Amino acid sequence: MADRIQRIAAAGAGRMGRGIAVVFAYAGYPVTLVDLKPRSAEDTARVEAEALGEVRSTLRMLADIGLMEAAAIAPIAERVSFAGADEAQAALASADVIFEGVPETRAAKEEAFAALSAMARPDAIIASTTSTMLSDALQDLVTPPERFLNAHWLNPAFLVPLVEVSPGAKTDPAVTDALVKLLEAIGKVPVVCKASPGFIVPRLQALAMNEAARLVEEGVASADDIDKATKYGFGFRFAVLGVLEFIDWGGGDILYHASNYMREATGSDRFAVPEVVEDNMAAGRIGLKTGAGFLDYDGMDVEAYRKDRLAAFVGQLRHMGAVKPPVV
Repeated sequence: MADRIQRIAAAGAGRMGRGIAVVFAYAGYPVTLVDLKPRSAEDTARVEAEALGEVRSTLRMLADIGLMEAAAIAPIAERVSFAGADEAQAALASADVIFEGVPETRAAKEEAFAALSAMARPDAIIASTTSTMLSDALQDLVTPPERFLNAHWLNPAFLVPLVEVSPGAKTDPAVTDALVKLLEAIGKVPVVCKASPGFIVPRLQALAMNEAARLVEEGVASADDIDKATKYGFGFRFAVLGVLEFIDWGGGDILYHASNYMREATGSDRFAVPEVVEDNMAAGRIGLKTGAGFLDYDGMDVEAYRKDRLAAFVGQLRHMGAVKPPVV
């Protein structure tokens, strides 16, 4: 299925659709921005000019910051076309994958998916870019529902590598596999997750952002210092190690005891130890030092792994301009 994907459509010509258009055009795919909303000829021309103008301005910005040569702007931009409501039928009928990006209301989704189901080929993949609605809640709005799933892009879509792919209960596994392979082919890093509120990244970052806000609220530190701590400590480490990998690196026992302390010191259950951490403690699966934790290190050259990760930390330091030569 992935091998036959040649044309992409973004249903909804707003910010997300334009970002996705940049991503696929950059990767060599023809992309059509489809505006499903009926408009006057004058209004359609305005939206088209705005959408294609933003695609070009984004490409100019990417050239300005060194991602590509300026000479590449025109050929990439030419791969992006626009279709108003009167042209939507033809544009959607030729698309192999359609990314829905209409406003985040149930009514807007119902209207969009009814139109997509009627206009798209039965074998075309339809992926919602919603960040708030679950695939299981939207799937039955699509006919047939087996070709539907969520593809949650993180803004800015043309820069952030991650895309969270969330199939619904009725999604054909071949559809999930095809979308994952397509995203990998254009240089993205897809992860597959269940239909669960917050997916992965929004769920993690909501906790971190709320805790940062609480630190300001409680007067623990200034907003500037909290952000410095985030960039040079929290974010610095998690740019190299995944969160669960980091637990294993330091040891699940450290998280276990630190969480119990924080729960007692703050009186808040938000620091309670998750059951899985307790289970790992009981089973002796506490990370690198026992050969297993959330990840399995059996047969790994642990010292070589540590050295590789530390080298990656040094790379981060250099990127941040935080390396000073030694005093000799």
